[in-house]
Amino acid sequence: MWTKLSHIIIKYRFWLVLVLVAITAFMGYHAKDVEMSYDFAKTVPSDDPDMVVFQNFKKQFGEDGNLVAVGLKDSSIYEPENFEKFRELCLDISKFTGVSNVISLPLIQRLQKDTVEKKFDLEYIFKSAPKTQTEFDSLFQLAMDQKFYSGRLVNKTNGATLMLISIKKEVLNSSKRQDLTQEIIDIGDQFKKDTGIELHYAGLPFVRSVVAGKVSREMKLFLYLSVAVTAFILFLFFRTWDAVVFPMTIIAIIVIWVLGTLGLFGYKITLLTGLIPPVIVVIGIPNCVYLINKYHQEFEKHGNKFKAVSTVVRKIGLVTLITNFTTAIGFLVLASTDIVILKEFGIVAGINIMATFMVSIILIPAVFSWLPPPKNKQLKHLRFKGIDKVLTQMDLLIHRHRSYIYGITIILVIVSVYGTLKIRAVSYMVDDLPEHSEVIRDLNFFEKNFSGVMPLEIVVDTHKRRGVIDEKNLRKIDRFEDFLASNKDISEPVSLVSFVKASKQAYYNNNPARYSLPDRREKNYILRYMKGQNDNSGLFNSFVDSTLQKMRISLQVADIGSHKMDSLITNVIQPEVDSVFADSEITLDITGTTPLFIKGNNFLIHNLRTSLILAFVIIAIIMAILFVNFRMIVISLLPNLIPLIITAGIMGFAGIPLKPSTALIFSIVFGISVDDSIHFLAKYRQELFANKFFVPMAVSKSLRETGASMMYTSIILFAGFVIFAWSDFGGTVALGILTSVTLLIAMFTNLILLPSLLMTFDDGKRKKDAHPLIEQYDDGFYQEDEDEEIDLDLIKVEDSSDNSSKEINS
Repeated sequence: MWTKLSHIIIKYRFWLVLVLVAITAFMGYHAKDVEMSYDFAKTVPSDDPDMVVFQNFKKQFGEDGNLVAVGLKDSSIYEPENFEKFRELCLDISKFTGVSNVISLPLIQRLQKDTVEKKFDLEYIFKSAPKTQTEFDSLFQLAMDQKFYSGRLVNKTNGATLMLISIKKEVLNSSKRQDLTQEIIDIGDQFKKDTGIELHYAGLPFVRSVVAGKVSREMKLFLYLSVAVTAFILFLFFRTWDAVVFPMTIIAIIVIWVLGTLGLFGYKITLLTGLIPPVIVVIGIPNCVYLINKYHQEFEKHGNKFKAVSTVVRKIGLVTLITNFTTAIGFLVLASTDIVILKEFGIVAGINIMATFMVSIILIPAVFSWLPPPKNKQLKHLRFKGIDKVLTQMDLLIHRHRSYIYGITIILVIVSVYGTLKIRAVSYMVDDLPEHSEVIRDLNFFEKNFSGVMPLEIVVDTHKRRGVIDEKNLRKIDRFEDFLASNKDISEPVSLVSFVKASKQAYYNNNPARYSLPDRREKNYILRYMKGQNDNSGLFNSFVDSTLQKMRISLQVADIGSHKMDSLITNVIQPEVDSVFADSEITLDITGTTPLFIKGNNFLIHNLRTSLILAFVIIAIIMAILFVNFRMIVISLLPNLIPLIITAGIMGFAGIPLKPSTALIFSIVFGISVDDSIHFLAKYRQELFANKFFVPMAVSKSLRETGASMMYTSIILFAGFVIFAWSDFGGTVALGILTSVTLLIAMFTNLILLPSLLMTFDDGKRKKDAHPLIEQYDDGFYQEDEDEEIDLDLIKVEDSSDNSSKEINS
């Protein structure tokens, strides 16, 4: 098969290259349609009960995560001149396209009783700029008497205040949000310049905009860095520009295909899919290294360019396909999950890793058959001396000191297993942003002064029409809200209860002492005024349904992490719900973006564990097909499982939590690292037959002839992944560092532990008439033995210079 394929690639190389060009143009056309994702990742399946509740909540009451908070803490804001500038800032922002409402101290409104029309009117407290400090102080006290806003807009303890900006739904999940966010920041910077007062920004729309902008910038940055790093390593290895330019051309093609795949499938660029282009660069280069090196090695033997090109395809085509497939498996298993972002990441990465093989196996032979034959300078890399010394020392270690190898390995595994017990699964809403970032500092400001800004919603269902205005129900809900407000991580609740209390205060001429629920006698008078209200803003409808059966309690919470959030809901809020509403038919659903995000991350980690098991099973099956030998399957998998255990131990001892970005590492790395085992064991089988099944000799020769390839490709992979350590996202940093470390450990286990296991547990006996699939393999690095001749007389190739056909004779 591979002999025929090599003939086809050489004979029709011009047309095959044209096909690649056409596909690249097609993918490039669709790549232009790719957009950034402006949503928080949907990590909970749509049919999950909690997700169903959340979707029903949004249909009934609208978006919960649509507020941008702008906060400040500076006593000079309460000087008339600065306060007027703050009021102008709020008014200007309210006029921005995409802003539906602005709530702030300068724009605070109060209810005024209209005894003639029997209704309440809304009026601004700060109708114009206060002229004197006395006038301002009087109006400020009037504002503070409005208990509805107590603790929500102003921190009574230290005077910190905030502005809440409500973003329209059509802007919230589009690229316009970034423009709006920038407009708010720009006008805020001008305010700071005019007053010297620093502003702090938070809220889900703001965080999402920051994340989306960083993802876009980092995708480009790491793509350029990965290209530069791999190109530099290629040049150091081959010392020739053609061995750098053409692999980089292949990578450029695949990057276009990646973006085209996203466009074709209608996927958006997320924090995960944004990593695929630079990851493809890193993973795709080893293909080129093997193919070019084998071409140079073959050419040095006999000096026939076309024979060398043909041999490359025939001898290492299969193993390159297998290694690409096992790598792709590490990604494709993610498509088996119910999580959208993982599914998209796995599908796009897996497809394009296999596409990398296709492009490499066509373009490398085609291009080098057109280029002039390599000169002696281009073949110098085949005679490296330093690498031989390293491999010789490893060989001696394997033959003479295996007990030390096993002892050290066992100690490392035991210690690592203990370390894994220390791992804790913890995730935060802004998990990926570094602690020193301005976003985190601003978020800490709001958590310190206003108990946070992350949305938490509670839906109260009385199961009766007009049940939410029943006096008994209102008092139960009021008691429950008082409990919620007493928690330091939860803000003052806003609900129908708050509106009813404010109405009673307004009925009694805004006496702050009257901010409470009306008794049965007062209720009749106050409700008469409330019935006359016109809710032009739609505010009332966003807190109760049309039948008055359900109502919403809206809260903001601190970003306390998944472990504390679970505890807050399960051990704090839920027991109070059970206690307060035990003797009623009222039911409560705790929902909102924050608990759904936390649940989603836990769900995601569980799915990644399942994916790792699936990857292990699939790769074990591949090994069984390749070797048809149970002992070899165990021996091949063990050196690739140990690095995963050691990495997990490092995470435990270093306090690195298990979260989506770190859990993702294991299935990906397992798929990549097992490639080295395939190369080594395939060569080992060949050497067994060549050396009369004498295991020590087969191990030594396999180590010397495949060791270099394993080291070079591992160095490329290490350097390619370690660049992610310069990311602004903590998850990407962890992904880069831990992946690099794991691959480096895997290199040593495959170079030292794997041969040791073969020396100890393999007796070398093989059936001469048994020919497993792996026999069609040739390592391609520093091999000396001759191979069967290819009948080049059967191959017609077209000379691109004059388009004339000519026979190639060996």
